[in-house]
Amino acid sequence: MYQKRRLFLQAPVGTMVSVYRFAGVRPAPGEAQSIAAVPYDVVTADEARAIIAQNPKSFLTVSRSDAELPGLSPHDDQVYERARENFSALLSNGRLVKDRQPAMYVYRIRQDNDTFVGIFCALDTEDYRANRIRRHELTRYDKEEDRTRHIEAVQAHDGPVVLLYRDPGTLFSFIESLVATRKNPDAEAHTPQGGIHQIYAVTDPEALDEIERRFRDIPSLYIADGHHRAKAAVNLADRLRAAGKPADGEVGRFMGVLFSYERVKIHGYSRLLTDLGSYTTETFLAGLGKLYKVAPYGTVDGSGFNIPPHITHPEKFHVMHLYLDGKWYECARPIDPNAGPLDILDVAVLQKLVLEGMLGITDPRGDARLQYLGGARPVADLEKLVDAGTYRLALAMQPVRVATVLSIADASGVMPPKSTWFEPKLLSGLVIHSFA
Repeated sequence: MYQKRRLFLQAPVGTMVSVYRFAGVRPAPGEAQSIAAVPYDVVTADEARAIIAQNPKSFLTVSRSDAELPGLSPHDDQVYERARENFSALLSNGRLVKDRQPAMYVYRIRQDNDTFVGIFCALDTEDYRANRIRRHELTRYDKEEDRTRHIEAVQAHDGPVVLLYRDPGTLFSFIESLVATRKNPDAEAHTPQGGIHQIYAVTDPEALDEIERRFRDIPSLYIADGHHRAKAAVNLADRLRAAGKPADGEVGRFMGVLFSYERVKIHGYSRLLTDLGSYTTETFLAGLGKLYKVAPYGTVDGSGFNIPPHITHPEKFHVMHLYLDGKWYECARPIDPNAGPLDILDVAVLQKLVLEGMLGITDPRGDARLQYLGGARPVADLEKLVDAGTYRLALAMQPVRVATVLSIADASGVMPPKSTWFEPKLLSGLVIHSFA
């Protein structure tokens, strides 16, 4: 089976990734809780507007400045100008302060009885171009262009890109040791869900030298979250270079937070469909039954993020769970032992056989009949959306193994859209990489 194959491509000597220290822009003492915000792409403009109304200091005033300009296109020039103005205001009023010396920043997150530890650093856009920073998703031009214009307007990379690395031995434990004895973080923010996000600046030159040295043993990094933010940074550097302007130094880098791939989590990414096409409930289940073994599941724990399979040896099957007309069904199909890198994925089989084969959804990125719900949402949310009539049915997917994602990226494979929901999700506004 594909999961057992090792597709890791060893990079030639001299082509390892580079990590850099930088002078971060950070909340002034006492400001982190009010400034820290959810990522710009997990809230709608209306949701962002409501958050800003409750907390005008929120970094969403910068990252989702369109929320302050209802009635305008989110791509209007005024939206990017508002982002620039709001970012400048946070700096001028002292709520954000730029560090005096370059550093790296340990980011520790505690949530749901888990602890995640990563490190903020700057990364070279050249490593992205050379595929030493690898990706597993296609980016959409409109989203690329939006973030490219945004970072050009604010002259900063203000949304962290989450990247994974294969730990050659003791890299993670070394990073963790840098904060093990520090009692108080430099900044801390709490989320409504109970998460605790902490930032620790690492300024000791010897520690920074050691981090950089250890990462020189890492041949590749893997984007887990933030494909569009990374590509936007590359786009801006390319445009500056094409215009004959300087594109090296900080503007030729972007901000990432690096985590050991063994110490993050993936949830499944659910699908929601507005209709059954020409099918009735009975004919749809009958057609699905020719492709999968379909069996009633029974009661589902709606508070969970995933639905445990009933089938014996689920690792040998493509498994998904269907919610239709108030009932849950388990759908299982044996995995082809000769399947290729992408055909091993449950979402790829679903797309080919059901969404395209049965329902004619050939564009999973743009078809309005198909929507997605992030994995860190309880199963009960799927039931509510279907029961309310907003959608006709829901499909809850099993999580992909992190090692599988890395192997697909190593093989230059592209996963179907919305295949992975990585945890942890980082807050914006706690560390910013300015190149002004």
